[in-house]
Amino acid sequence: MRQYKVALIFIFVLFGTRIVLDGIIVPIYFKKIIDTLSLYNNVPHATLAEGLFNIVLILIGFRFILLFVSRFCKFLIFNLEINVTKNLRDFAFEKISSQSQTFFANTFSGSLVTKSNRLVRSFEQMFDILIYDFYSISILLTGIFIVLYQKAREISLYFLIFVIIYLTIIIISTRKKIKYDVLEAQSDSMISGRLADVFGNILALKIFSARKNEIDRFKILTQDGSDKSKKSWYLVLRVEFIQHVIVFVTQGLLLYFTVNLWIQDKMTTGTVVLIQTYMALVFDKLWGLGMALMRFMKASADMKEIIDIFEIKPDILDIEKPEEILINKGYIKFNDVTFKYPNGQEVFSNFNLDIKAGERIGLVGHSGAGKSTFTNLILRFSDVSEGSITIDGQDVKSVRQDDLRSAISYVPQESILFHRSIRENISYGKPNASMEEIIEVAKKAHAHEFITKLPKGYETLVGERGVKLSGGERQRVAIARAMIKDAPILILDEATSSLDSISESYIQDALNELMKGKTTIVIAHRLSTIQKMDRILVLEDGEITEEGTHAELIAKNGNYADLWNHQVGGFIE
Repeated sequence: MRQYKVALIFIFVLFGTRIVLDGIIVPIYFKKIIDTLSLYNNVPHATLAEGLFNIVLILIGFRFILLFVSRFCKFLIFNLEINVTKNLRDFAFEKISSQSQTFFANTFSGSLVTKSNRLVRSFEQMFDILIYDFYSISILLTGIFIVLYQKAREISLYFLIFVIIYLTIIIISTRKKIKYDVLEAQSDSMISGRLADVFGNILALKIFSARKNEIDRFKILTQDGSDKSKKSWYLVLRVEFIQHVIVFVTQGLLLYFTVNLWIQDKMTTGTVVLIQTYMALVFDKLWGLGMALMRFMKASADMKEIIDIFEIKPDILDIEKPEEILINKGYIKFNDVTFKYPNGQEVFSNFNLDIKAGERIGLVGHSGAGKSTFTNLILRFSDVSEGSITIDGQDVKSVRQDDLRSAISYVPQESILFHRSIRENISYGKPNASMEEIIEVAKKAHAHEFITKLPKGYETLVGERGVKLSGGERQRVAIARAMIKDAPILILDEATSSLDSISESYIQDALNELMKGKTTIVIAHRLSTIQKMDRILVLEDGEITEEGTHAELIAKNGNYADLWNHQVGGFIE
């Protein structure tokens, strides 16, 4: 909000002016009217009329001023909230998206959406409460106390004691409630996360007839949330009862003291009405203040989870002054690389490897051998524990992550598509791509034929994660996206695994074309996809146990040959 200082100053000044005029000064003039009318039998009517008309004109003037002040203030508040809300959404997206891949692997995406939305909603609630409740009641209480102190000192002291007692009880009660609000917010995030998890895997629910089981588990979560909400609101009910008692007793006492002073001729009729007008206004505001303070703390608790995420330091950070990226050939070198997971598990130890620019490398090995970690280190989804990885002589840590990944095309085993049009998904690798370029790469990926048969062609929405397309169609769109990016380094994680034999034979030609002039790393489970690689590396427990061409490795009759014979035989052991 700091960038809107001028607007904030105007809001506080104008809103304060409105409260002073409407809540404090206008009742004083109504007091004058009543005091004037009380002289009806003792003063000539003409004299009274002149004074009354002057007061009425002043009140009309105040109302006229209030009309414009209120409208302009409302405009500033709406404009400020809309601008800050927009900035908050941008800020939340920027901060969350800066987190590492590990963070997203361990966090429900559905709960992140809920927490982000809560941030905006909570800001709107807190700002409204700040202006319409806290700021408003502060000015009102201060102004009323000053007026009462001048006109009825005894009443002003009773009033001050009441306000202090009332606010103390509210603050103590709110401090107790905040812990329940935090627990309630956490429960709500769990419910949202479970919903997103189930709806995102609805096919598994149907296949395994798990609907009843999921419903039962969901009811456990909602019951937990319900229990926490009840604890929070039971406290509210108790506080409301205490408020009722205090207001009831105070109203009665103040009315008694006021009337008593009037009987003793120590107070005019107008002052009696003024005090009761002020009291009605104050009691109404203070009653709302108690609820407003609780809503404020609830909004604060709702914000807490997303604020905690903002405070998380990403696992992977760019250096303070990154170098300009110089990668254009794709010469990759692992220099005495050691990598350990946070739990201490070591994957690579003093690992060395040279991949020449334009060389095509096949990477094979059993699960857990280190294949995925190998590519994650190149992409900087993880950082080496010791040693370094350089591309064209430049340490991958010395450049911005976005710049590094802009030089790498990556096609994962599970294609990642947005719920957008096919055109947008393909051009994601090159946002300014022309329609001609998109169609060209789609043809090379053998995707153009099935795309043109769709009702809306390239404008067809693919559904969440591409669910409206078959596995093979999704993968071909993903390959087309990698083609259009045209980066010097290409990483394929079993990119043809979702294709049938005919589609695979078509796309192998496209991939061979795509690989020309590019440093290519292919993680292969089906060894038939890497027979034509320049070099094949066999990884076992983070070490290269064999390397060579397909023919050379078959001739060695080692692990690779064993894997090949099993697959050719029609089964995998």
